[in-house]
Amino acid sequence: MCPGLTPTAAEWLDQDLDSPRTLTGHPIRHRYRRPGEPDVWPQADVTLVAPATTNTINRIALGLTDTWVAGFVAEGIGKRIPIALMPCVNATYAEHPQLPLSLATLSTAGVRVLYGPGGFQPNPPGEKWPYPWDAALDAIEDL
Repeated sequence: MCPGLTPTAAEWLDQDLDSPRTLTGHPIRHRYRRPGEPDVWPQADVTLVAPATTNTINRIALGLTDTWVAGFVAEGIGKRIPIALMPCVNATYAEHPQLPLSLATLSTAGVRVLYGPGGFQPNPPGEKWPYPWDAALDAIEDL
């Protein structure tokens, strides 16, 4: 397992970016590597994008690869790497008309989208519900 983060998530975990490396044996990626830098990860067999925010989902679906995570997933789609994506959006964001379009685009591209019954179901704004990690992990086992 190789953990990757958006820039915001990396900022949140700023003080603890080495813990996942200890657990997985691989560094966290959260930025593009510089020209000439070696790739520190092996080729992916499967990719899980979770918890995926509205921002990340829309970036990937629209091909906006200005963040490392969006670029990694967009490239994975092109390489035909099996990908599962499970959102984490509140019910207000879920009402935005772009979200269902982005989820449909990703599904059409071969991404297994875990949204709705059996996956993530939006919660009311400000309320925290348990994230269905079991469904996400089961999906990558199936892939």
